[in-house]
Amino acid sequence: MAVLNEIRDRIRQVAPQVLAACVVVYFVFHAIQGDRGLLAYLQLTQQLDETEAVAQDLSERRASWEHKVSLLKPGSLDPDMLEERARSVLNYLRDDEVVIYLPDGRTRTDAN
Repeated sequence: MAVLNEIRDRIRQVAPQVLAACVVVYFVFHAIQGDRGLLAYLQLTQQLDETEAVAQDLSERRASWEHKVSLLKPGSLDPDMLEERARSVLNYLRDDEVVIYLPDGRTRTDAN
Protein backbone atom coordinates (compact mmCIF):
# COMPACT_ATOMS: atom_id res chain seq x y z
CA MET A 1 0.00 0.00 0.00
CA ALA A 2 2.90 2.31 0.63
CA VAL A 3 3.94 1.96 -3.01
CA LEU A 4 0.51 3.11 -4.22
CA ASN A 5 0.58 6.09 -1.87
CA GLU A 6 4.03 7.03 -3.16
CA ILE A 7 2.79 6.82 -6.77
CA ARG A 8 -0.24 8.98 -5.96
CA ASP A 9 1.92 11.60 -4.28
CA ARG A 10 4.29 11.74 -7.22
CA ILE A 11 1.37 12.00 -9.69
CA ARG A 12 -0.08 14.88 -7.65
CA GLN A 13 3.28 16.65 -7.83
CA VAL A 14 3.84 16.04 -11.57
CA ALA A 15 0.27 16.40 -12.91
CA PRO A 16 0.02 20.23 -12.75
CA GLN A 17 3.37 20.58 -14.49
CA VAL A 18 2.39 18.14 -17.25
CA LEU A 19 -0.96 19.90 -17.66
CA ALA A 20 0.76 23.31 -17.88
CA ALA A 21 3.24 21.94 -20.44
CA CYS A 22 0.34 20.58 -22.55
CA VAL A 23 -1.42 23.95 -22.44
CA VAL A 24 1.77 25.74 -23.51
CA VAL A 25 2.35 23.28 -26.36
CA TYR A 26 -1.28 23.74 -27.50
CA PHE A 27 -0.98 27.53 -27.65
CA VAL A 28 2.46 27.47 -29.31
CA PHE A 29 1.21 25.05 -31.95
CA HIS A 30 -1.78 27.26 -32.78
CA ALA A 31 0.37 30.39 -32.72
CA ILE A 32 2.46 28.87 -35.50
CA GLN A 33 0.01 26.68 -37.44
CA GLY A 34 -3.35 28.35 -36.77
CA ASP A 35 -5.55 30.42 -39.09
CA ARG A 36 -3.97 33.59 -37.71
CA GLY A 37 -0.62 32.03 -36.87
CA LEU A 38 2.90 32.82 -37.98
CA LEU A 39 2.81 30.71 -41.15
CA ALA A 40 -0.51 32.27 -42.22
CA TYR A 41 0.97 35.72 -41.63
CA LEU A 42 4.00 34.92 -43.78
CA GLN A 43 1.78 33.58 -46.55
CA LEU A 44 -0.43 36.67 -46.45
CA THR A 45 2.57 39.02 -46.61
CA GLN A 46 3.91 37.12 -49.63
CA GLN A 47 0.52 37.39 -51.35
CA LEU A 48 0.41 41.09 -50.50
CA ASP A 49 3.85 41.66 -52.05
CA GLU A 50 2.82 39.81 -55.22
CA THR A 51 -0.43 41.76 -55.45
CA GLU A 52 1.36 45.08 -54.96
CA ALA A 53 3.82 44.18 -57.74
CA VAL A 54 0.93 43.36 -60.09
CA ALA A 55 -0.84 46.58 -59.11
CA GLN A 56 2.32 48.60 -59.77
CA ASP A 57 2.75 46.98 -63.19
CA LEU A 58 -0.88 47.63 -64.09
CA SER A 59 -0.71 51.25 -62.97
CA GLU A 60 2.40 51.79 -65.14
CA ARG A 61 0.65 50.23 -68.13
CA ARG A 62 -2.44 52.33 -67.50
CA ALA A 63 -0.36 55.52 -67.27
CA SER A 64 1.31 54.63 -70.57
CA TRP A 65 -2.05 54.08 -72.28
CA GLU A 66 -3.49 57.27 -70.78
CA HIS A 67 -0.52 59.20 -72.13
CA LYS A 68 -0.96 57.72 -75.61
CA VAL A 69 -4.69 58.46 -75.56
CA SER A 70 -4.08 62.03 -74.41
CA LEU A 71 -1.80 62.56 -77.42
CA LEU A 72 -4.63 61.54 -79.76
CA LYS A 73 -7.31 63.83 -78.26
CA PRO A 74 -8.51 66.59 -80.59
CA GLY A 75 -7.49 69.39 -78.22
CA SER A 76 -3.89 68.22 -77.97
CA LEU A 77 -3.34 66.24 -81.15
CA ASP A 78 0.33 65.48 -81.67
CA PRO A 79 1.05 65.51 -85.42
CA ASP A 80 3.94 63.06 -85.06
CA MET A 81 1.77 60.56 -83.19
CA LEU A 82 -1.01 60.92 -85.77
CA GLU A 83 1.42 60.38 -88.66
CA GLU A 84 3.02 57.38 -86.94
CA ARG A 85 -0.32 55.69 -86.30
CA ALA A 86 -1.66 56.44 -89.80
CA ARG A 87 1.46 55.12 -91.49
CA SER A 88 1.57 51.93 -89.41
CA VAL A 89 -2.14 51.19 -89.88
CA LEU A 90 -2.26 52.03 -93.61
CA ASN A 91 1.22 50.67 -94.48
CA TYR A 92 2.26 53.86 -96.26
CA LEU A 93 5.76 55.16 -96.90
CA ARG A 94 7.07 58.36 -98.38
CA ASP A 95 8.69 58.31 -101.81
CA ASP A 96 12.13 58.98 -100.35
CA GLU A 97 12.01 56.14 -97.77
CA VAL A 98 13.44 52.63 -98.07
CA VAL A 99 12.20 49.55 -96.21
CA ILE A 100 14.90 47.21 -94.93
CA TYR A 101 13.72 43.71 -94.01
CA LEU A 102 15.50 42.36 -90.97
CA PRO A 103 16.12 38.63 -90.40
CA ASP A 104 13.64 38.30 -87.53
CA GLY A 105 10.75 39.72 -89.57
CA ARG A 106 10.74 43.24 -88.18
CA THR A 107 11.04 46.19 -90.56
CA ARG A 108 12.92 49.41 -90.20
CA THR A 109 12.33 52.49 -92.35
CA ASP A 110 15.26 54.70 -93.37
CA ALA A 111 15.23 57.98 -95.24
CA ASN A 112 17.53 58.31 -98.28
